[in-house]
Amino acid sequence: MLALEGSATPQPPAGHIGSYTWTSDDRRFGGFSGIEILADGQSFTALSDHGGWISGRFRRDATGMIVGIDAGPVHRLKSDSEKPLSKGRTDSEGLALAPDGSFYVSLERKVRVLYYVTIGGFAENLPVHPDFARMKRNAALEALAVDANGWLYTLPEESSGAKKPFKIYRFRNGVWDQPFELPRTDRYLPVGMDFGPDGHLYLLERQFHGVGGFASRVRRFTVNSQGLSDAEVLLETPPGLHDNLEGLSVWRDAGGVLRLTMVSDDNFSFFQRTEIVEYRVPG
Repeated sequence: MLALEGSATPQPPAGHIGSYTWTSDDRRFGGFSGIEILADGQSFTALSDHGGWISGRFRRDATGMIVGIDAGPVHRLKSDSEKPLSKGRTDSEGLALAPDGSFYVSLERKVRVLYYVTIGGFAENLPVHPDFARMKRNAALEALAVDANGWLYTLPEESSGAKKPFKIYRFRNGVWDQPFELPRTDRYLPVGMDFGPDGHLYLLERQFHGVGGFASRVRRFTVNSQGLSDAEVLLETPPGLHDNLEGLSVWRDAGGVLRLTMVSDDNFSFFQRTEIVEYRVPG
């Protein structure tokens, strides 16, 4: 999805820590749709939607703002052997870090979820829910998150209709179920999510405004056996302020403040950018 940003840059909402434009000469660099930050606030792993991943460290100034990034090359995700994911099966969109340090990756063209004991290791295919085969191939499983129990949650970018809710899927004890739904509101579509250290579910959503660019929203939910509750809008950005934010990681800094770290998908386009954006969670 591509867009030209508006000519006037709007002001960021309250809580904005900083935005850093990340560049690299690596030909595989770009298309980042997922990110996970470790508890130190510096070490990270990011996922490209072309079947790649990259790890590195943020360099921060005394205020905690990102001023540089040290990272290795973009590596190709492996299949269940030393071979990389095959052509046509590499549309990796969601990244989730489990409590034990393993990773899950969701893919949306050949809709499925892969499990990696280490991100550079071999993939294990999780069972496939029957609904996955009916999802739109370019709007399927973008958002992915793991809770403290090790249970995996995901939902598609598009619901079955403009007024239909998004179905949320959960993987636990080796089986998928579909325990609850998320109402569709305000033309926002879900693209990333994470469970924060506070146990709440954080959801990154976006709106596309054509030449006006992208608007983003982050909401926080309580997850229980009845579904999602206590919905709270933490962040809503005006169109064109940030690029195409798709990946979200929630962590607590040394001062005890929760932070939202997001990464943008530049679609490998010369008029978009890879941007790391950070906000403080109010309260």
